[in-house]
This record gives sequence, C-alpha cells and structure tokens, in this order.
Amino acid sequence: MGIVLRVIINMAALWVAASLIPGIRLGGLGYTVLAALVLGIINAVVRPVLVVLTFPITLLTLGLFLFVLNAFCLWLTSRLVPGFEVHGFAAALLGALVISVVSWSLNAFISDTGRLHRI
Repeated sequence: MGIVLRVIINMAALWVAASLIPGIRLGGLGYTVLAALVLGIINAVVRPVLVVLTFPITLLTLGLFLFVLNAFCLWLTSRLVPGFEVHGFAAALLGALVISVVSWSLNAFISDTGRLHRI
C-alpha cells in the first residue's frame, strides 16, 4: 500500500509541475502514471549514485547542486517516457523544485509503513 501512495504522490507532484511550469507537458493519465513510476525508479537507483559522485560539488555549493541533480533526474525521466516532455534546463530546474515541495508536503502525512497518519 505504501508504494501505491508514493506513486500517487509522485503523480500529483508531476501534475502540479506540469500545470505551473510552461516548459513541462504531460500527455495524459497513462503517461502521468508511467512518468511517476519511472521518476520513482530513477530517484531510487540513479540519484544515489549521482549524489555520491558529485559530493565535492555539492559541498562547495552548500547543497544547492542537489537541485541540479533533481533537474537531471526529471530530464532523464522525460527522455524515457514518451508522453512526458521537459523543454530546457530552466523548466527542469523549476519543475524539480515544484515536485520536491509538493511531494515533501504530501509525504509529511504518510508514515514509513505507507499509512496515513495525523500530526
């Protein structure tokens, strides 16, 4: 149940980003589900490797380079999912920021077991 809630949160975050950022476009519900799944897999597999490899740059920029890594993961998702498009670095960076804020705020209501809980 936890993975389903997290995919739904990713879908909502992608939808909000596509609604707010002009350079991000989603083709429909099926592409939104696929993009949320692919983004979750990329964030679970590729992003940790990139964080370790770019640790010195992240230290020099006081953590701001992590936004660039998030933008890269969003761009990579757009390359792998045909109905999801990100046009340009600025759209990817703003989209990653919006997705981070929305998913962080929605994940605040979900416990580690994947159940909703009250604060």
